Amino acid sequence: MRDRKNLLIAVAVILGLFASTTPIRAQQDPPVKVAKLKDNVYWAQGGAGSNDGIIVGKTGVIVVDTKTTLDSEKEVIAEIAKITPKAVNTAIITHSDGDHVDGLAAFPAGLTIIATESCKREMEASVGSRDPAPQDRLPTKTFDKTDKLKIDGVAIRLYHWAPGHTGGDAIVYLPDQKIVFGGDQLTTGMPDIRIKLDKNGSTAGWIENMKGMIGLNADIYVTGHGDLLTKADVQKKLDLTEGKYEKIKAMVAQGKSLAEIKQALGETNFKLAGPPRPTFTETAYQELTKKN
Repeated sequence: MRDRKNLLIAVAVILGLFASTTPIRAQQDPPVKVAKLKDNVYWAQGGAGSNDGIIVGKTGVIVVDTKTTLDSEKEVIAEIAKITPKAVNTAIITHSDGDHVDGLAAFPAGLTIIATESCKREMEASVGSRDPAPQDRLPTKTFDKTDKLKIDGVAIRLYHWAPGHTGGDAIVYLPDQKIVFGGDQLTTGMPDIRIKLDKNGSTAGWIENMKGMIGLNADIYVTGHGDLLTKADVQKKLDLTEGKYEKIKAMVAQGKSLAEIKQALGETNFKLAGPPRPTFTETAYQELTKKN
């Protein structure tokens, strides 16, 4: 009888372990899917990490950002091979976060990597951190504020108007195709705009960058995470956020505390899911009350 009872307990434990692993499997990253935007320009969703841009040039391929893991970026490379036999020879990085740069390691050495000077410094400074950037895949070409390029027959404009999501954000603009890649300054499906003060990001700079992107002659805006946006979508996001920023700024000038401001905005119990990080309101308050 005791043996039978022990057997039943063992079976129950095994079934419990199986049941506990099922949700984990269900939460695996979705497969990478590539869709055409215009002419020779595509974008990749799914996998681990950011959306990727794919631009097919005369002799090679340019990618905008990479995934977090080697496996996910290899999925992107496999999808590119279905579009063209040309190899990826250039990568443009919108900012230094691991979910945009770690996939660079999936490409052979010798890849041309373009980013802002600040982005390169942030990648170099990540050594010893919890998520170090691949130090053998640092940017090989950098720019400060703007750059006008012709890469493999493709006209590309790069802009860094101000620190936004991070201190080294780059906006990638294809004037002929009227497409903007905004990195994590543009996202959908997230409850708040994330500004990384630890990487010298800025709420005021984010607003400046939105205005700059809207000023470009574009009709497709590719997000760092989420779905595509139109110019009207970006304008709506800017209007809502700028209105909120001005309210925060006015209340700071009145000497209101952070708690009072959050209460006035109806954010008393608002917290972001995941690891602790400041909300847009908390970040704006910290910036606006910072002692020079």
